[in-house]
Amino acid sequence: MNTEKLQKVLARTGLGSRREMEAAIAAGRVNVNGETAKLGDRIADTDRVTVDNRPVTLMSSEASSRRVIMYNKPEGELCTRRDPEGRRTVFEHLPRLSGERWIAIGRLDINTSGLLLFTTDGELANRLMHPSMQIEREYAVRVMGEVTIEHVRAMVEGVMLEDGPARFTDVQEFGGEGINTWFHVVIMEGRNREVRRLWESQGLTVSRLKRVRYGSVFLDKRARAGEWTELTQQEVDDLSELAGLEKRKVPALTPDEKNRWNRDKNKRRPVRGVKSPEAARSDAQESTPRRSERRDEVRPMTPREKRNEKRSDLGNWSSTAPTNNRRSSARGEKGQERRGSSDRKSTGTPQGRKGGGRR
Repeated sequence: MNTEKLQKVLARTGLGSRREMEAAIAAGRVNVNGETAKLGDRIADTDRVTVDNRPVTLMSSEASSRRVIMYNKPEGELCTRRDPEGRRTVFEHLPRLSGERWIAIGRLDINTSGLLLFTTDGELANRLMHPSMQIEREYAVRVMGEVTIEHVRAMVEGVMLEDGPARFTDVQEFGGEGINTWFHVVIMEGRNREVRRLWESQGLTVSRLKRVRYGSVFLDKRARAGEWTELTQQEVDDLSELAGLEKRKVPALTPDEKNRWNRDKNKRRPVRGVKSPEAARSDAQESTPRRSERRDEVRPMTPREKRNEKRSDLGNWSSTAPTNNRRSSARGEKGQERRGSSDRKSTGTPQGRKGGGRR
């Protein structure tokens, strides 16, 4: 008889991530065949399982659904289901599910905005979050202070934080001056405030932080701040391949689900007030540098960007660590062209051309 780990089966049902299910088992909230379960227990399809005294319908990996949505988190929201202080949470904005629940793939702190992924597949969430998978997370960072080559070299080579060594695998400058200098950085883990702490280790302060990519998924205009959109079949397949899981067809929405999701999206659309001309100009100056909407297209540089590029002497930096989670085949090749020359050596030393340019 085939058996699987209890926490893995529970995560597949959509009750939570594998880590959350391990915590529920350790707290004695899970029973198997009338007895309190323990970490390490394995179960079969015929076993009777309850969580908090409620029966759970077990399902095979082939029968479980795999939906993924992309949410554009604004600053000020918490990545938790409930907050004792009554503050806004990201789960308040998500579409309602029947018999399932959304599982967050990673987290962002309250002062960080940008891309968050949610799925109904606990195994997919666990794989994409696990440190051993080395999934890339890319952030747009606005840094206060003068950034030198020595700062960048130290963060690429690695610094020791209170919870262990950390480093960026890629650092690229995206223009700006003084307190309005923007960089794009890539990390391979999801430790708490890791990007901010790396910059702080060099005596620099991060004034704005926005996640723009998780693995193969890029934040785009389909989801404005405070809004979500469901990923396409191809995007879900790319994530499944990245996680080492078999591809699975994304179930189509039933008419009731479609109506409910449309109502949720319209009801939760954030209200945008009218700004004064002075505030609008200030926001435009401090906004994240816009990237090409497609990886294979390069937007012409403005005169100001060309001046910034000439002034910059930091260049692009990357570590020697191989990565395996950029977009595959033609998408990956086009992404390489967009970053720079396709034969650029990744040595962790200053590149030949000056300035990060626009990607």
